[in-house]
Parts: sequence; C-alpha cells; structure tokens
Amino acid sequence: MGQVSEVDGLGVKKLKFSVLAKCFEFLEGTSSRLEMTDILANLFKDCTTEEIDKVVYMLQGTVAPPFRGIEIGMGEKFVQQAVSNASGVPKEEVVKQYKTLGDLGDVASNILPKKEGVLTVSQVYDAFMKIATASGKGTQEVRINALTELLKNSSPEEAKYLVRIPLGKLRLGVGDATIIDALSVRTVGDKSMREEIERAYNLCCDMGLVAKTLYTDREAITNFQIKVGNPIKPALAERLSSAEEIIEKIGECYVEAKYDGFRIQLHKEGDKIELFSRRIERMTHMFPEIVQAAKEQIKGDAIIEGETISYDESTGEFLPFQFTIRRKRKHGVEEMAEQYPAIYFAFDILYNGKDLTQKPYLERRNILEQTITEGEIIKISEKIRTGDPQELMRFFNENIGRGLEGIVAKDLNAPYIAGARKFAWIKLKRSYKGELADTVDVTIVGYLAGRGSRAKMVGALLGAVYDEETETFKTVAKIGSGMTEEQMINLKKMLDQIKVEKKPKNVDSLITPDVWTQPQYVITVSADEITLSPSHTCGRTKDLGYALRFPRMISWIRQDKKPEDSTTVKEIIQMYNIQKHAKTE
Repeated sequence: MGQVSEVDGLGVKKLKFSVLAKCFEFLEGTSSRLEMTDILANLFKDCTTEEIDKVVYMLQGTVAPPFRGIEIGMGEKFVQQAVSNASGVPKEEVVKQYKTLGDLGDVASNILPKKEGVLTVSQVYDAFMKIATASGKGTQEVRINALTELLKNSSPEEAKYLVRIPLGKLRLGVGDATIIDALSVRTVGDKSMREEIERAYNLCCDMGLVAKTLYTDREAITNFQIKVGNPIKPALAERLSSAEEIIEKIGECYVEAKYDGFRIQLHKEGDKIELFSRRIERMTHMFPEIVQAAKEQIKGDAIIEGETISYDESTGEFLPFQFTIRRKRKHGVEEMAEQYPAIYFAFDILYNGKDLTQKPYLERRNILEQTITEGEIIKISEKIRTGDPQELMRFFNENIGRGLEGIVAKDLNAPYIAGARKFAWIKLKRSYKGELADTVDVTIVGYLAGRGSRAKMVGALLGAVYDEETETFKTVAKIGSGMTEEQMINLKKMLDQIKVEKKPKNVDSLITPDVWTQPQYVITVSADEITLSPSHTCGRTKDLGYALRFPRMISWIRQDKKPEDSTTVKEIIQMYNIQKHAKTE
C-alpha cells in the first residue's frame, strides 16, 4: 500500500486516506469474508487510538452510529457540482459522463487531475462531519465547498470513494460481524475475542466506540458497561408451533400478550428521555406523549423495552401495525398523535441505575413492575404465569380474540440476551387456514417489470432473507400479490432510486430480475407454506433451496426494520421443520 502515514508538526503519525481508499478497493474486489477480515485486520493495525473510530465509521459509510441521527447524505446534483468545481470540468460534462458510467465515483476518478493525494483519514472525517452537521442558511453551499476541497486535495483513486460516501453508495459488502472479526484478529491474532467484542457492541450499538474502547483499554471490553442514551440491541424470540412444545421446552413461564406494534426502547436519565426503534434509530420526537408520560410514570433512571401500538379512541380497539407506523415521521407529529394516539406496553427492564441484563427474567419483571406507575399512556404488558399448555392456549385465544398477534412465552430464569434469538423467548402467533404459522420479513433485492399497461408498475418483487453466516441475502420468493396498483407504482419509483447495474455483491441469486436494487427495503409477506425449490438460494444444498409458496405482501415497507433484520435463513429452515412436524400430527 506504500506509505501508510505522515507525521504532523507535533510528531504525531496520521493515517493517510489513500490507505483507506486502497482498502476500499481491495474490499470491493472480493466477496470472501475471510479475505475481507484479513484486509481489515491489516488496516486496523495501522490505525491509532485517535483514528480507529473514524475509520470504522467510514467503513460503515457514516460519521456516527445511526441513533445519533447524523447523516453525511448529499444529493447527486450537489455532488456533481463539487466534482465540477474540483476538476474544472463543466457540470454538463460531469452529468454526461455520469449517464455513461452510471457511477459518480467513477466519473470523479476519471476526470480529476492525476496526482498524489495529501489527505489524512482525520481530515476527511472532519470534513464529512462538517457536511453532515451543516445547518441553516447556505447549508448546501457549505457542503459543496467542503466536498470540493476534499476532491481538490485527493488522487483520482481517493476521489472515487470521497464521492461514494456522501451519496450512500460505498457498497463494500462489509457487515458488522466482519468488522468484529477483524478487530479480534488485529488484537489477539485470531477470532477468539469475537464474543467479547460482539457483546460490547450489542450493549451500545456503536462500533466506533467499541473499537476505540478496545484500543484504549482491552479489559474495558470484557467489562463493558451499559450507558443510558446508547441503545441496546433487542433480544429476539424463537418460534414453536404449539403450547405443548413451549411448555416442554421451558417449563413454567410467564406468557405475555404479543402486540402488533412498533418496538421501542425507552431510555430515561433524570428528565431526559430518548426513544429508539429496533433499527436503532432515534424516535424521541415522534412520540411526544410517551416522552411526557415517561417523566411522570417511570421512577429513576432506566432503560425499558416495550411495544408502542396505536388505538381507536372511540372504540378502544388496537389498530394494526400499518396505522402505528404512520407515526414515524419528521413533520406533522402532533396531528398524527391526535389521529393515532399510542399506548406503550412495557415488557422488560434492562437498567435501573445498574445493568440488569444478567438478572433472570422473573427478577427483571418484578423490578419493571416496581419501576412503572401505570397510567393512560405507559402500561405494563399483560401476562399470566403457567406451566399448563391448556391455560397457555386459553390466554393465546383470548388475545387473538382481541385482535392481537398472539403471545410470547418467557423463560423465568433466562438473562436478557442482547442481539440474539434464543429460546429464552418463544412466540406463538395466529395463523389462518392455508397460511404459514408466521409471517416472513424479506428484503427487496430487485424486481420484474410490469408489462404493457402495467409498465409503470413493478410486476413482481424479488425477495431475499438474510444469511448471518455469510452476511449475504439469499432469495426466497418472487412476490406479485397483495399489492394495490398504487403501491406497485410507488414501489417502482422507490426502487428505481436505488437500482444498480449489476447484482449487488452481498446478494446470492440464481434468478436475474429486470432491475437489481441495493438491499434496503424490508416488507412483510405471508405464504401458504415453505417448499423446496431449485430456483432459490435460501438454505441451498444439493441443488435445492427453500422458497415461499404463493407469497403475498401484507404490509408496506417496514420502516422499523433494516435489511439485516429480515427473517434469517436459519429461521426459514426452522419454520420449514415446524411446518413438516405439524403436517405429520
């Protein structure tokens, strides 16, 4: 890679951005997770404590963790102007080359003068932070000028990535697990620290902070502490097909109502309240009534997990998820709060001045009930305690009759396992004749075009589930049902904004759609059953994968889930086995 750093006037070594750009290039050229891990581990060895968090954030295409709400994002027109300013090439020519090459990063690399870059990683990070935090009058000019200055001081190879980062088109295919593995390899020479590093990450959702902590004090990773204001990755439930299986698996348990709402993690420190979605996005301003109620109904500092669900004031009935998700917006919040008032059902507590995640659920539930004074807005989830399958089913049917999704059974002795799907929690959901017992969240990776009079619509969506082992998306269905014409038109418009010329490197597909898209949008689908298929790559072995039979979309884009939150390949295989077991009974 040549010279990796330069020394400033104080004798401090600074990592050159050209090293990071070369690393990006190597990552772009491989789909092997082992190779990616080695590339990153070598890069991390060259980083100082002051640089490592900045490098990690830029690998993720950002300058801060998602819950900070700080985004670099610049529109194509503004980036085109910056490229024109830096190169001296008229903007019309930049646009013309963009239409030919299809990538503004390649355009910048093509037209900027051939020279050696002088930028350091810290200089680039600081400039991107300036772009991300610019506000008020003249914001766009500030952003364009900041990017222009970066490009003027860069080599063509560096310019490619300086342009792709603010456009959100870095597309390296590097997932969190690969970064965690690389940090472990850099630190101890192998992946033996992975579990410790992953635990720390799950407790703060800030990979830059984890990396900096590791560089500063390795022991602090082992003893990583929860911090109010840093969201904790949510624990996830496994699924079984019957009350008998649940009781057989975990014995006497708490059985809670499962609400079809918006999962929210509530952080309270004094009178400061923050709300985070399961995507680790800050949602505080979207639910002002919950924020106010938290100040009045929650004792002391706390981190609480709960489900927010909208209801009809005139009837008192809970509304489907599609209504609750309408509360997720930047503008018109107060009007939406009046139209779709919400109740927050708390179901777990993770912190009350000290870390509670290692406490058994029974103890956490008791603390939760002592921490919350129930009121109109914040309530505690309904529950029963039972070891009787028939009593469990009675409670299940009662909740189905009230329009809820079903129940979640919880092991009384289990700790809170952040970011993992374990049998500590087991869900049982309603199903209808001819349907799977659970829905599937799929990520859209492409679409088949509508024909003739339907040319302005998508014809069918190519849906994929997530493979945690390879950090790739495996196809599981072509979805052409369950959408209105208006939705099919809107989907085409949305997907055309993120279309790409060739299959994304983190997508595994034997099917070639008319249009490939970046994995970005998640939808929920139902299906009649899961079948074996020669066409799909989900769980593929011996020329057969798993596929959804007669899939249909049942909810619009899941704004509460990111692509990595899709149903996993492992879950699809489990659902297939549950289905097979049910058919033999």
